[in-house]
Amino acid sequence: MHATGRCGAFHFSSDCFFLRLYVPPMPFALSERKQAMRRIMREARLSAAQNNSNAANMLRDVFKLNIKLEHATVVAGYRAFRGEMDPAPLIQHLRNAGHPIALPVVTGKGLPLAFRLYDGHGPLSVNPMGIEEPPPECPDVDPDILLVPLLAFDRNRNRLGYGGGFYDRTMTELRRRKPILAIGIGYSLQQVDEVPIGGDDAILDKIVTENGVL
Repeated sequence: MHATGRCGAFHFSSDCFFLRLYVPPMPFALSERKQAMRRIMREARLSAAQNNSNAANMLRDVFKLNIKLEHATVVAGYRAFRGEMDPAPLIQHLRNAGHPIALPVVTGKGLPLAFRLYDGHGPLSVNPMGIEEPPPECPDVDPDILLVPLLAFDRNRNRLGYGGGFYDRTMTELRRRKPILAIGIGYSLQQVDEVPIGGDDAILDKIVTENGVL
C-alpha cells in the first residue's frame, strides 16, 4: 500500500476512504487535544471531498434507505463550506418529499444558531464568516430535524466541530424546547477512535456518511 497524501503527522492512502482514520495521540489538555485534531481533520476532510465527487449522492441514497422522517417535519440543512459534506442532493430529496427546509443563521458570538425557512429560490446573504444564510425576510422556525456538519466523529456519536460551540449550544437549546433529531453529516473518513469532549459538547442522535449510518 503506497501513501498518496499526508494529513498532519500521519500518512494515508487512497484505501483509507473506506477505513477508519488513524489520529496520533493528542496533547493532554482538552483544548489542545481538540485543536490538534482539528488541524488534522481539516486536511483529511478536504482530501475526502476532493477524492470522492459522488459522495453527496451516495449519502443521499444511504439516508433514503435508513432514515425515516415523519411527514412535513422541518429539516434544517446547511450550505457546504470548506470541504464539508455537501447536503444539497439530500436537501433536494427532502424538499421534494414535502419537508420544509431551513438554514442556520448566526445571531452572535456565544449564542445558539437561529433558523429561517428557505425554499431554494432567491438570493442568500453572506455572513461575516463567509457562510450563506437566508435573509431576514425569511420566516424564523424551530426545526425538528437538524443536519449537522462536522470535522470528526466517533462510534459514540461524539462530534468535533470548529471551536465556536454554535451547534453544541443550538442542540442543547432546541432539546430544551422540544424533541429533535440531530443527525451528523460527513464522510466515513471523518470517523476517529475517540473525539475529545467536554461537558458542553452535545452528542448527536445519528450520523450518516456515504457508507452507512451510525
